[in-house]
Amino acid sequence: MADGTVEGIYTAPDSGEPMAHVETVEAVAGRGLRGDRYFREQGLYDRREDLPEATDVTLVEAEALEAAIRDENTAMQPRQTRRNILTRGVPLNHLVDREFRVGETTLVGVRLCEPCSYMESLAETDGAVSALVHRGGLNANVVDSGTIAVGDSIEY
Repeated sequence: MADGTVEGIYTAPDSGEPMAHVETVEAVAGRGLRGDRYFREQGLYDRREDLPEATDVTLVEAEALEAAIRDENTAMQPRQTRRNILTRGVPLNHLVDREFRVGETTLVGVRLCEPCSYMESLAETDGAVSALVHRGGLNANVVDSGTIAVGDSIEY
């Protein structure tokens, strides 16, 4: 088992609303992060039938944002990615169909979280989609409820 770290946590109360940084959040099995739009079933994936089923939480690697600057000259703040949890030291693409621990909770990877034009428009960052293709993060579901805090370990 390897370890990574939670570097940031972000939630938004409604689809399209700005993401706010929080230090801790309650992850609830089958619901998501308390206070986030998907917990309240107000996210984009909850509203559009042409998109895959909504998941509870999204994660993105800090290393992916660093690579976007290095490889594509595209700088983004973590909240601009619209992802909930910023990780370091975790190969998220390898966690599809796998359970892993984040703080006190257990998540299961569902599918890759490829970037989309909606995310790019909210980020107001040209090139955000191309900068994050195949490194846009992971959609996951909460299996066991618990608290997640900045600085928590991620065991995978």
